[in-house]
Amino acid sequence: MPTPLVAVGTGVEAVTVAVVVTDAVDAVADIVPCGEPSGPRDPGERARRLPYADAVRDDIALARYRVALALITALVAVSAACWAVLTPAFRAPDEVQHLNSALRLAHGGGWPAPGEALVSPGVDAARDEAALDTDVPGRYIDRTDKDQYVDVPPTPDGERTVVGPGNALADDVAPGTDTSTWDVEEIDQMTQHPPLYYAVAAGWLRLTGAADARWDHQLLALRLLDVLLFAPVPLLAAGATRLVTGSRTAALVAAAVPLFLPQLGHIMGSVTNDALVVLTGAGAAYLCARVVTGDLRWSTAAILGGVVGLGLLTKVMAAFTVPVVVVAYLLVAARARGAGEDRALGPRRLALVGLSLGVAFALGGWWWLRNLMEFGTVQPVGIPERFEPVADRGPWYFVSTTVGHLTWSFFGSFGLLDVRVPHVVYWTGAVVLAALCVVALARVPHRRALAVLLLQPALLWGAVIANAWPRFAETGWVVAVQGRYMFGAIAALAVGVGSGIWVLATLRRHARARRADAAGAWIVPAVLAGGITVAAVGMEFAFRGFYRGPGEDLGTALARWSGWSPLGGAQLGGWFLVAVLVAAAAVVVGLRYARSVRTVAPTADATARTPTAAAGATGSE
Repeated sequence: MPTPLVAVGTGVEAVTVAVVVTDAVDAVADIVPCGEPSGPRDPGERARRLPYADAVRDDIALARYRVALALITALVAVSAACWAVLTPAFRAPDEVQHLNSALRLAHGGGWPAPGEALVSPGVDAARDEAALDTDVPGRYIDRTDKDQYVDVPPTPDGERTVVGPGNALADDVAPGTDTSTWDVEEIDQMTQHPPLYYAVAAGWLRLTGAADARWDHQLLALRLLDVLLFAPVPLLAAGATRLVTGSRTAALVAAAVPLFLPQLGHIMGSVTNDALVVLTGAGAAYLCARVVTGDLRWSTAAILGGVVGLGLLTKVMAAFTVPVVVVAYLLVAARARGAGEDRALGPRRLALVGLSLGVAFALGGWWWLRNLMEFGTVQPVGIPERFEPVADRGPWYFVSTTVGHLTWSFFGSFGLLDVRVPHVVYWTGAVVLAALCVVALARVPHRRALAVLLLQPALLWGAVIANAWPRFAETGWVVAVQGRYMFGAIAALAVGVGSGIWVLATLRRHARARRADAAGAWIVPAVLAGGITVAAVGMEFAFRGFYRGPGEDLGTALARWSGWSPLGGAQLGGWFLVAVLVAAAAVVVGLRYARSVRTVAPTADATARTPTAAAGATGSE
């Protein structure tokens, strides 16, 4: 049996890849700024566009920016990878079903209708071996009828089930069978979604040799796949932030924002189709930022449609990016100044919107039309009813419960949403996040672009609450309200938060953008230090909630973690040592970047210029 790939690359390899990516992105941006046509340039134009009198010294600042962005990107990815080995098996939302659907496709089982897919014997055995029907010690409410996770000895490695051709497929269910009264544990509801993520996951299992392997190896392999899908998100957030602010400093801050959301790392380090939703949502946010700052190229519209289409072939949450695309083209900052030229942009905008939405429909939108025609609803439900109706609890109960659940599960509700951070933590986080976005909207150079981006999380927030109302009105229960549904807009939120921090740090000098950036460069290492602290505290909180029983010492909890993990104690130690080294390196290069920006004096011409879409693409320091 081939050995499954269950190890992540070294920090050096991750940084090298990120440097290559950021160098390529910045090289293209420097040559072809957003919204400007390609073609021959005046040889002196590059020098005139430099924001410093000394081109060599600006090159140093640019190089340090790229290295800093690469290390921040690696740090965010490594943080998610730490969650991948920290979280106990199947202690993340729907991991049993996600693994089951990936294995079904890997072994040729197809994609049954919603409600007609069953959990396979192999995955069902894995669920039992992982002691999933127990409560972890940090659960927010103790249940006396459940055994405790800390009282169950870990299943020895040699006794863990190998899931392969003989047990990876469940019995077929006859088409049209009503499974609404079946045991919910029997049903794999993931076929209510399109199959793209699971096809990618199945291919990854085949590629890594984990399609026929122990279930814990399969789970870790897929968790690491999701880390890889998540890895480009900081780069995309940074790119969008440069377009909105014209600031490399703000871009670095935005790239580090995911570190302040331990729940995001927890979910991105689990097996979930949300990983592909997050990636496509971030790509769409970056491309919408390009559009609204003046990029009216046909290729951009086609690529934007392709990204949205891939999201639509993953999960319905991507549909709420479609209005953002339309608004981006309607509010595009026209470069044309003449009245006739401005009017001429109207038909072009409509044509670009049509192209983008047409590509999106061709790739993924058709799935939802097919659902409507075949099942009579856009989003069918593949899971049996789990709750008996209760008495009407009133609108206030609905509002308070949905908003509260959405907030705490966005910031910190680990495991099966049962290891929850204190109320003060998530409400403080929500207030700070909202306040920073408001500050950014009031002061960033491209407020229109930021407003378009923040429309994405606003629509998702409203959609989640609106979707919960019909079930509440029918049964009195609030269901399907989880903060992870907002993560598809995490790049847009990172732009708002990063821009808000940058505005506050440079408030007194904001009229002179380049001098403001030099004065505010200190926020990069400061934000990194804060983000690393929050990420580490979040992991420590979850570790205690998962593995440390009442009155137990740290050594006992560590031994329990090692016993349940597919990795040994030394491997786990090495895993987190890499994370510590990457974190330290990120802070060091953040300091070096801040020093390089502060020691380069902008020219009078540079400080007088207002950031434009081109400045956002080429940087401002």
